[in-house]
Amino acid sequence: DYTMDQLAEMPLEEFAALIQKLGNYRFKNPAGIAKAISKAIRSSYRLGQVHQDSVDIVLGVLAKEIRSIEKLIKELDKAIDDLVVVLPEYQCLTSIPGIGPVYAAGILAEIGQIERFSDETKLAKYAGLYWRQNQSGKSEFENTPMAKRGNRYLRYYLVEATNSVRRYEAEYTAYYKKKYAETPKHKHKRAIVLTARKFTRLVDTLLRNHQLYMPPRSVIEK
Repeated sequence: DYTMDQLAEMPLEEFAALIQKLGNYRFKNPAGIAKAISKAIRSSYRLGQVHQDSVDIVLGVLAKEIRSIEKLIKELDKAIDDLVVVLPEYQCLTSIPGIGPVYAAGILAEIGQIERFSDETKLAKYAGLYWRQNQSGKSEFENTPMAKRGNRYLRYYLVEATNSVRRYEAEYTAYYKKKYAETPKHKHKRAIVLTARKFTRLVDTLLRNHQLYMPPRSVIEK
């Protein structure tokens, strides 16, 4: 461990080497980073020793709390996995690349029994992933704002799960990119919500038919 004063007085080349080592050699410009940090340290307000000791104590307590919370999160993730792993519906959702125990459990907890919904449109509306018709009665989602209603927790899980799935599944990657390119503003927000609407159809199909995910035939053939 180094103090702020030690870092400020450290030769730039040595500081850059330290940064590169601590960063597992991932930084492209360690010298530039070292220079910027050194400048920030020198221009920062220095506390007296008494105040510095107090700050160090507080930071130490916060660091312990963060580590404790991280440990608790891992334990909760395992507990969630143990609880839902035996559910067929859980197996259906986790068969989708990018969907892990947290997203699967969250979606299932908010949906409950899929039979509550007559079709995927009702499920999407329950999640708030639907759009009011504009005055012309055309295009329910391309240019009109999304309705701010529905189960916001389910909407959160569906959107976040979609954001993960699109990194693994070419079909969703392509759809997201298409929607992203269609408008000059709110590009990501609009694209990911529209992709989540598409993902909701997949969730409904898998749960309703009790089936595992199979990638499109074109992907399998590749």
